[in-house]
Amino acid sequence: MTEPTIFELSSPGRQGVRFPDAKVPEYNIPAQFVRQELPLPEMSELDVVRHFTHISQFNYGVDIGFYPLGSCTMKYNPKINEAGARLPGFAYTHPSQPIETVQGNLALMFGLQEWLKEIGGFSGVSMQAAAGAQGEMVGIKIIAAYHQNNGDPQRVKMLIPDSAHGTNPASSAMSGFEIVKIPTDADGNVDFKAVKAETDETLAGLMITNPNTLGLFEQQVLDVIQVVHDAGGLVYGDGANMNALLGIVRPGDLGIDVMHYNLHKTFSTPHGGGGPGSGPVGVAEKLVDFLPGPIAEIIEEGTDEEAPFYGLVMPEKSIGRVKSFFGQFGIFVRAYNYISMLGAKGLRQAAEYAVLNANYLRVLVKNTYHIPFDRVCMHEFVAEGRWKDASEARALDIAKRLIDYGFHPPTNYFPLIVHEALMIEPTETESKQALDAFADALLKIAEEAHSAPELLTSAPHNTPVGRLDEVKAAKELILKDQSLNK
Repeated sequence: MTEPTIFELSSPGRQGVRFPDAKVPEYNIPAQFVRQELPLPEMSELDVVRHFTHISQFNYGVDIGFYPLGSCTMKYNPKINEAGARLPGFAYTHPSQPIETVQGNLALMFGLQEWLKEIGGFSGVSMQAAAGAQGEMVGIKIIAAYHQNNGDPQRVKMLIPDSAHGTNPASSAMSGFEIVKIPTDADGNVDFKAVKAETDETLAGLMITNPNTLGLFEQQVLDVIQVVHDAGGLVYGDGANMNALLGIVRPGDLGIDVMHYNLHKTFSTPHGGGGPGSGPVGVAEKLVDFLPGPIAEIIEEGTDEEAPFYGLVMPEKSIGRVKSFFGQFGIFVRAYNYISMLGAKGLRQAAEYAVLNANYLRVLVKNTYHIPFDRVCMHEFVAEGRWKDASEARALDIAKRLIDYGFHPPTNYFPLIVHEALMIEPTETESKQALDAFADALLKIAEEAHSAPELLTSAPHNTPVGRLDEVKAAKELILKDQSLNK
């Protein structure tokens, strides 16, 4: 059943707001700017509130139910972190204020930088990048600047595993690098032999996601990094899956030269709906001077009576600004709060529970859903959404049917190296009961795929609208209420 639009609910003569008489002279607006008719809906305030409140209840989010969107880390984020970001001293400051009036903001940025250094095992961090993809681009620009500074302009080749995140090749290509695709071996790892075969004087670096998009820890990661370094290349680490490593593995200790963090995935900001994001970048010692700036630093050391004085500094060989002002500050506050409340022990526990939950769920469904790389996973795993003896049902059908069972679908068709992929990430914040219920739904859907596939291929059934033509919707955008055309 289609919900009535606000125009269809309109009733002639009904009002929600009465404006007072104007206390300023009327102004004669040029006729070409005046519309004779303005078909706005006529409704009471109560009608408007009820309509939009009702519509809002159709939204699905992590506060509503289980959200196992693989690669996106859609975990519940504590509401206290939202409250912290809304404190007047943070929410109402402006980046153009005099530096002495925003010392608290800079102290928070500096403290968060120091924590991210420690968590990742890096020597320097810039908070500039506005999102993960931009942080990724920053890392590649730093690698390019490093080679140019060393007089190595011939280093133009970037190795990218087919198990990496999808934006990796785009970031490299946009930065002028030649892309070399590296395959995945039979165990779900980067093919070491293929990496080694590409290590010559033209090698600029390797982009690697670890854990990779199969949810697997790279078993030969030390050897892969070493062979790239031996050839004079640098290694970029995509930190999007850092939620599995907190307090357990520091990427910098593995030899990663540069990595971005997704604060909005790993360190508490509601993720999804197009933003906001934040992608700080950490680097090894030899790359610190190339970081984008400005970066918060202590300008004058504090004393027992006075706090340090903070300022903003541009690194000596910086690639420059990549964002207006100083980054996504509201997300910094949430991340700072999250880290300070959990501490080192709590961060490690978050990663351990994320890994535990993913493996628990994987084992519950592995005898029904084929898992191409079936070994101990990290924070997520990838299953195939198809069966040879139930060929009508595909991953998309499983995803749509999950909506009928009250669950948000997992990521579909990514990574591309798994046919009919269902990429499932339960995160650390879900209970055993929630995981059991989700697994039970997946198992029931598998039964339906064999006994009544039409239930899947026509799903969802209990939503305000049924299955949409998503390809058509993407190509033929409708950006306004169609009732306006009536």
